[in-house]
Amino acid sequence: MLTEVVRAGSLIACAGLLNSVVNHRVLLRPRPVAKTVTERVTVCVPARNEEHHVPHLLADLAAQTSVPRMRVLVLDDSSGDDTFKVAVNASAGDPRVRVERCTIEPSAGWLGKPAACFRLAELALADDQAEPDVLVFVDADVRLSPDAIAAGVDLLRNGGLDMVCPWPQQRADSIAERLVQPLQQWSWMTSLPLGIANRSHRPSMAAVCGQFLVVDSTAYRAIGGHRAVAACVLDDLELARTLRRKGFRTAPADGSRLAQCRMYTGAGELRAGYGKSLWTAFGSPLEAAALFTALVAIYVLPPAVALVGSGHARRWGLLGYLAAVGSRLVSAREAGTQSWPDVLAQPLSVLALAALTVDSHRQRRRGSLYWKGRHLA
Repeated sequence: MLTEVVRAGSLIACAGLLNSVVNHRVLLRPRPVAKTVTERVTVCVPARNEEHHVPHLLADLAAQTSVPRMRVLVLDDSSGDDTFKVAVNASAGDPRVRVERCTIEPSAGWLGKPAACFRLAELALADDQAEPDVLVFVDADVRLSPDAIAAGVDLLRNGGLDMVCPWPQQRADSIAERLVQPLQQWSWMTSLPLGIANRSHRPSMAAVCGQFLVVDSTAYRAIGGHRAVAACVLDDLELARTLRRKGFRTAPADGSRLAQCRMYTGAGELRAGYGKSLWTAFGSPLEAAALFTALVAIYVLPPAVALVGSGHARRWGLLGYLAAVGSRLVSAREAGTQSWPDVLAQPLSVLALAALTVDSHRQRRRGSLYWKGRHLA
C-alpha cells in the first residue's frame, strides 16, 4: 500500500516538473527593449505606513522611460507614519505626480487595499482631459526598472490581454522567507497549464500577483473596478477572476527583470502577512485539509520514504523528491531567485505553508486577524 501511495505521489510530482518546463517555454516575457507607449497611462500607488518604501518607488517612477503620457497617483491611506509628507517631498517638482491623503476608514463591506485602489482609480478616471487608457497598480514596496511601465503596457497590448501581471522577483532574505516565498510562483508554474489558461476565461485558471498589475481601463470600468472585490482579502486574484467571468483575458508574465519586491521582513511579518489571507486561499478548512493531505503525499512522503524506506518504495520516493526539486529549480530560475540550496528544502516548504494555513484559520476563528493596524476578521 505504501509503495502505491508513494508511486502515485511521485508520478504527480513528475507531472508537475513537466508542466513547469512547458510553462517556462510559453510564459509571456517582456521585449528586450520596451516600445514607446503612446497611450495615456496612470500609475496608482496605494500606500499605508510606507514612509520607508514610497520615496524609492517614486524615484523609480520618475526614471521611467518610453512612457511620455504617464501620470502617477499616490494615496496615503490613513497612515500612522509620515507616508504623506515623505511622498510629497519625494515627488516635489514632478508635475506628473499627485499625492492625495485619505483620513477616512473604509466603508462597511470594504477592506483597506481594495478601497484605496478604488479611490485611486476614481481619481484617475474622473479626469476627462487625461482619462487613462491603461491603469497600473503598484505596491509601495516594489522597485521598478526604468522600462517597467512601458514593458508592462506592451505585454498587455501585444498579448491581446485586458490585464497582465508581470510577476515581480520576490526577494527573500531570512530563512523563513526563503522557505515560503518561492512557493508563490512555483505553485502555478507546476499546476497551471499556461498554454490553455492564457486562452481561457475560466476563473479557476487565473494567476496573479497584486504587487504589479497592468489593466485596460475600459475592462476595469466594465466590471466596476475594485468595487467588485471590495470585501476580498485576495483582491488581486478576485479581480482577475471577475474579469474572466465577464469575458476578459488575463495572464501572468515574467516580470523578474522589471520589478522586485520583498513582501515580508522576517518570520513574524511573514506569519502576519500570510495569516491575513491563507484562511481563504484554499477554500473551507475541509478543502484546505484535503489539499494539504494531497500535497504531503506528493511532496513530503516520497522524500521521507526515500530517506528511511527500502526497495521499490524507496526508489519511487527518490524519483518523486528529485522531480519536486527539479520543479522548484525551474521556478526559481524563472523567477530570478536563489535556487541552491533552497530547492532541496521543498518538503519543509510545503509543511511550513500547511502550518501557516492552519494558523491563519485559527486566527480567523478567534477574530484576531490584523494587517497594518486594521482588523480583518
